[in-house]
Amino acid sequence: MTEVLRYAAFTADPRGGNPAGVVLDATGLDAAAMLRIAADVGYSETAFLTPAPPQDRAYTVRYFSPKMEVPFCGHATVAAAVALGERIGPGDLLFVTPAGEVPVTVRGDGIPEATLVSVAPHVHQVSEADVAEALGALGWSADDLDPALPPRIAYAGARHLVLAAATRDRLADLAYDFDRLAAFMTARDLVTLQLVWRADPTTFHVRDPFPVGGVIEDPATGAAAAAFGAYLRDLGETTPPATLTLHQGDDMGRPGILRVTLQPDDPRIHVSGTAVPI
Repeated sequence: MTEVLRYAAFTADPRGGNPAGVVLDATGLDAAAMLRIAADVGYSETAFLTPAPPQDRAYTVRYFSPKMEVPFCGHATVAAAVALGERIGPGDLLFVTPAGEVPVTVRGDGIPEATLVSVAPHVHQVSEADVAEALGALGWSADDLDPALPPRIAYAGARHLVLAAATRDRLADLAYDFDRLAAFMTARDLVTLQLVWRADPTTFHVRDPFPVGGVIEDPATGAAAAAFGAYLRDLGETTPPATLTLHQGDDMGRPGILRVTLQPDDPRIHVSGTAVPI
């Protein structure tokens, strides 16, 4: 029988952050079995790890939501890395994901923290028609957007449409057309929408609808956090070296904190957070 561990990522409290399933040895499991296990677990993602010798502390990792496989998942990466660190000790790990190689470092002082290093990110323009359809599915209007942070599609292992709300109240009031948004996202290969509100130059509140994965909202989204760091750098809204603090899950009653670091000599994005067993 396959052992599934359960961790909450980007929190020090198992009642907060984003729950993830973790299978530390998925040897012999095919995609259908992984999808079935992820559906049974019911979290937004479950990570399936297989040792990748001959390199020490390297693992092939696949990520499944209850409805689909995703190329990369940040919170399940943090959860899996902390679970490994608790069993084999802190230090450096290498996760070989469908999106590419993701180095992860686990620090073991106090509550374990993991820092992942994204694959090379990129940011793209998005058409006015696509923005209008996304807003329609959300029940937002163009006036609800912050003109200083224009819509973009950002990628750091998975694709996310970034939409910035003009007010905290607009972000807090999230009630969207699940089927319409899922169809929009599926047609454009989007994993989540990264909805953000800027509290100050380095502090943001974020929310991530995830209907394509069968989940109304993701409580803490590391892949989208990495993409958002690339988005801000691309716009010139932050300049490395910089550290951003993202608050997510507050409106769901599962508060979490994601720390996003941009370094001047590295195009990749670093995302850090703690994780605890559930």
